[in-house]
Amino acid sequence: MSDVGSINERYETGEGVGDASVGDFWALLKPRVMSLVIFTALVGLVLAPGNLHPVLAVTALMCIAIGAGASGALNMWYDADIDAMMSRTAKRPVPAGRVTPGEALGFGLVLSVGSVLILGLFVDWLAASLLAFTIFFYAVVYTMWLKRSTPQNIVIGGAAGALPPVIAWAAVTGRVDLAPLSLFLLIFLWTPPHFWALAVLKTRDYARAGVPMLPVVAGERSTRWQILIYSALLVPAGVLPAVCGIAGVPYVIVSLVLGLAFVWFAVAIVRAVDQPALAKACGRLFGYSILYLFAMFAMLLVERAAGVSPLPAMIGG
Repeated sequence: MSDVGSINERYETGEGVGDASVGDFWALLKPRVMSLVIFTALVGLVLAPGNLHPVLAVTALMCIAIGAGASGALNMWYDADIDAMMSRTAKRPVPAGRVTPGEALGFGLVLSVGSVLILGLFVDWLAASLLAFTIFFYAVVYTMWLKRSTPQNIVIGGAAGALPPVIAWAAVTGRVDLAPLSLFLLIFLWTPPHFWALAVLKTRDYARAGVPMLPVVAGERSTRWQILIYSALLVPAGVLPAVCGIAGVPYVIVSLVLGLAFVWFAVAIVRAVDQPALAKACGRLFGYSILYLFAMFAMLLVERAAGVSPLPAMIGG
């Protein structure tokens, strides 16, 4: 099956229809992405000033997670044609024929509306509005427009994945401050080098599917340097939570060490002299980038649990 027409033909003939399992619908939610969303949102919830009843806090986290999952389902519905042409995504439920496009669309829409309404009715309407914007931005602006039209797709589209800690902060405080925006910026700048490292490894897949990822459009050399530039920007961005008064000295030290290591992995990509070396360097950066973001946000939680005093806010205080 190579395109969405053959997918629809399978549904019309009844081949494979009815094979969907609970696991297939779970896969539509992109659970690995959802786990990152939950974790970064949790940090925003814990760091936010004020108190939120534990039941409402859990409700907020669940709604943010479900909203993220809804975005994933809508993404898989719309991208079934290009997913079918890529080795990394061909086995997803829709291109594999286990879930129909209509089922994926309905599933995503119901979860989208439900998560936004519950968050607004029971927690906070600003947070709900931000969640609605996040779903719209990922499903419509990124998936339907940016992904197929510009090599900057992942740069601009990364804003959707960076908003969960801001939504969680708003759920507690009813407002958006500079402190959660520092967390937003950290995730926003992390996304391009993280994803481009994978894109370099999957350039042929993206080219075959007609997706204008940076390595396909600008070439491998340009992508290597873009990875290094964004990796370098992570070093000062990683310190911003302390500048905004939500992190202390231990976090600053850890962020600098982890940030410089990120740059070191990026330099290895720039210096790779052949394809095997490049593939190895990109694989290492991709794996490290996941560890990096988890460790950065985990350190914020560790500081709060240990009672470490944040540095005085230099901005946004």
